[in-house]
Amino acid sequence: MSFIGPAPAPEDLRDVSYLLTDIDDTLTTDGRLLPETYQALWDLEKAGIAVVTVTGGSAGWCEHIVRAWPVAAAIGESGAFVMTARHNRVEVEYWEDEALQSERQRKHLASVAPLLVGRFHLAHDQHFRLADVAVDIVGYPRAEVDALATEIRALGGTVAISSVHINTWIGDYNKRTMSERLLRRWGLGDEELARQVSFAGDSRNDAPMFAFLSKTFGVANILPVLDDLPIKPRWISADIAGRGFVDIAKALLAARG
Repeated sequence: MSFIGPAPAPEDLRDVSYLLTDIDDTLTTDGRLLPETYQALWDLEKAGIAVVTVTGGSAGWCEHIVRAWPVAAAIGESGAFVMTARHNRVEVEYWEDEALQSERQRKHLASVAPLLVGRFHLAHDQHFRLADVAVDIVGYPRAEVDALATEIRALGGTVAISSVHINTWIGDYNKRTMSERLLRRWGLGDEELARQVSFAGDSRNDAPMFAFLSKTFGVANILPVLDDLPIKPRWISADIAGRGFVDIAKALLAARG
């Protein structure tokens, strides 16, 4: 395992019991979950480190993850909801209210769709989303992506830009707010948040999480957007995406001895 610049010392990570992580281009590599990355998730669980995925990904994606992966919870659509699984039943908690967030999504989609005509396309999994609108941005120049984001903000939408999507919604939540709600429900106070919780991410939409927690990691593919982040990750893996995540997991596991 190796890092760009300073590497975490064992004492930095020894008390970490929760790892929150982005998915696209943090866990996945070129859109796929590598076997060694999936094994790292199982290794973390076995060591007693609870993993929570915190993603802009759809409810359909999160429902599968929380059932099939070794994770304690899945926060989806940039904080719109959190899913947990118990006895093969998935429980969904919305940031506000299912009906309210669904109605806001319907109206926001109607407003955003005309901006995309001839330019962009809705994400292929839009039909599996409960609260947000997602636009594919892979292959588009950054200037065009940022221009569309500005137009959406002018409509009143909250915007988060990942490596694969513009995610937009109406509401005052984000990855951080739902993560903090979940962690505090699990009994973590300010001291425990600082000492026991870590985060791994790769993109601009992870900025709220880098600002929230002190023990934060970026994978190497975060470097092109590093200057966009008001608060940067504390440590950056030398490898990219899912392989970088494996090194992060190894560092956490090694700190436990």
